[in-house]
Amino acid sequence: MHRYRSHTCGALRESDIDQTARLSGWVHRVRDHGGVLFVDLRDHYGITQCVADPDSPAFAEVEKFRSEWVVRIDGKVRRRPAGTDNPELPTGMIEVYIKEIEVLGAAAELPLPVFGEQEYPEDIRLKYRFLDLRRDKLHQNIMTRGAVVDSMRKRMKEQGFFEFQTPILTASSPEGARDFVVPSRIHPGKFYALPQAPQQYKQLLMMSGFDRYFQIAPCFRDEDPRADRLPEFYQLDVEMSFVTQDDVFAAMEPVITGVFEDFANGKPVTKNWPRIPFAEALKKYGSDKPDLRNPIVMQDASEHFRGSGFKVFARMLEDPKNQVWAIPGTGGGSRAFCDRMNSWAQGEGQPGLGYIMWREGGEGAGPLANNIGAERTAAIRDQLGLKEGDAAFFVAGDPEKFWKFAGLARTKLGEELNLIDKDRFEFAWIVDFPMYEYDEENKKVDFSHNPFSMPQGGLEALKTQDPLTIKAFQYDIACNGYEMASGGIRNHKPEAMVKAFEIAGYGEQEVIDRFGGMYRAFQYGAPPHGGMAAGLERIVMLLCGTNNLREVSLFPMNQQYVDLLMGAPSDATPKQLKELHIKANPPAKS
Repeated sequence: MHRYRSHTCGALRESDIDQTARLSGWVHRVRDHGGVLFVDLRDHYGITQCVADPDSPAFAEVEKFRSEWVVRIDGKVRRRPAGTDNPELPTGMIEVYIKEIEVLGAAAELPLPVFGEQEYPEDIRLKYRFLDLRRDKLHQNIMTRGAVVDSMRKRMKEQGFFEFQTPILTASSPEGARDFVVPSRIHPGKFYALPQAPQQYKQLLMMSGFDRYFQIAPCFRDEDPRADRLPEFYQLDVEMSFVTQDDVFAAMEPVITGVFEDFANGKPVTKNWPRIPFAEALKKYGSDKPDLRNPIVMQDASEHFRGSGFKVFARMLEDPKNQVWAIPGTGGGSRAFCDRMNSWAQGEGQPGLGYIMWREGGEGAGPLANNIGAERTAAIRDQLGLKEGDAAFFVAGDPEKFWKFAGLARTKLGEELNLIDKDRFEFAWIVDFPMYEYDEENKKVDFSHNPFSMPQGGLEALKTQDPLTIKAFQYDIACNGYEMASGGIRNHKPEAMVKAFEIAGYGEQEVIDRFGGMYRAFQYGAPPHGGMAAGLERIVMLLCGTNNLREVSLFPMNQQYVDLLMGAPSDATPKQLKELHIKANPPAKS
């Protein structure tokens, strides 16, 4: 017999009754039922119930068992007594009568429970992640992650893509976040960067004639800590040659849809994804990653308030850039609910949230209704398709400044009124992103998204249009309120690339210095190409039904980007710093 096991803890069935079995695993829990000891023994594959009564030669040793001890158990497989079977477990029809045991690894007192799924402080969970990963839900999340990667690989290869691995030590690149830099010992004073994404390499692969590339790529971004971000993450990275935007959509939509269908447990997944222009997404949903499970669609209601008796809005609308947006609230037409929404808005730093309620008979009520009159109130109700018992909420001013708050209000209404169908996955392509945006902090025009995207209209648009009006062949995938992926058709013409960066404040020599490899490649026959990258953790997070990326990552850092398990980041030794020709100069502690 094998030194440690003849079967795993998930393998024994009724067909094994009367056989001798050897199992090894963790003591999940011990139960004492009137002097009979029941040991639930657990390994990666499942749980088997093992039994010791006072007649068992190992009874005295089993009494010493504690949670999470690693033990070997030898015994006879037998049918569970009538009425004690457990159909929830694959091994639930049998048990092992213990004849011999060996303690392979005793466990100290546990800093967190492994049995059960109770809440526990995250910092303790991360410090003892090896224990946390034994818990069933997290263990299954990680296994789901692996299966999702397998599904991605299979579907990408079926679509004719080839998997390549690109370098981790590379040069710094303006991808929209700070780089993690790595000092070079051999080249004093110089630094590598960890890739924010394999953007340049995958484009160079297209220059090299490989046509269709993908990779489950590690990426690194030195961003300020946020609950929904990790400094190290993985993405399904994709690039294709001789393609238009439509070709990328046609290739990737069935891959992502198929992956979700594989793991959605029967939940509906969007078949034909809508394409929503960026400007339309902001106006209808107040988000460039709208949750389309929420049926609320915002509308411009400015005309109903222009020249009206509600002077606050009427005066705002004298400025042509200002608008009033209406957010319909089906079923929200009670004073208590409307006041609660108004208080919520004030908690978000807003002066309030104007509203109109429609009561029995269809008459509008509330301060706004009283000021604008019955005719305008009825026109708003008709435009929004509302009825008695419903309400509408209003935000006003410059849409560029209030759209994010309007989106928060839409989400809040959807949640409070139970309008969101949470048992489905709703996808959309968000298209026509602006090529540039105005950076208020630095008082300059800068790239709004990916700097390597092709502007719509090409070089001619870069030369003749106001940069802030240029749209890019750039797109995102939105799912259930999350940005799932981002991509674009690339700017593969050297003169257009230089001009695009020039508008954002980079001189031609700086472009050559920073992107020399790609700039040179474009001089020697560059095919039209494009691609995208989808966040692996975001995908797995949605499929596992959690909203925390750390619940689908093996050894994540905490929200302050500290690895509590391994103790990173840590101080370098004087010898290490000397070899790297670096002096540490941390800020003085206050």
